Amino acid sequence: MALSYLRQAEDRVRYAGKADEEGNFAYVVRQCQEAVELSLKACLWLIGAEVPKLHDVGPVLREERASFPSWFRERVDDLAYFSRVLRREREPSMYGDSESGLPPDRVYSKKDSQEALRMAEEVLRISKKLLEEVKAGPSG
Repeated sequence: MALSYLRQAEDRVRYAGKADEEGNFAYVVRQCQEAVELSLKACLWLIGAEVPKLHDVGPVLREERASFPSWFRERVDDLAYFSRVLRREREPSMYGDSESGLPPDRVYSKKDSQEALRMAEEVLRISKKLLEEVKAGPSG
């Protein structure tokens, strides 16, 4: 399950990068949110934790902090922050801002897109490192 989630996350990051190049910034934000969600859910699977049916799994990461290797524990607060930030953008990146009446393509800028990509790439990198460590087993 974790491997499948990470493959899906990789695809989303790759497509998000192409969308960024094309100026489709709202799509980038949406794909990055999904990539972060899938990556972090993969991490929870890897440690045998229950994976919630929520878009922001940051609180669960914090609860399960002790189950992760020390290098990962040091990053849990960052990962939870990225999850929370991008979770807030999930609906506006798809439907726009109903209060201001702006469609999604007028809500996001290149800066938003690049920041979302940075977060998603970092979460994916850390998640893949955890996968490799788990696959290697305790003897390395």
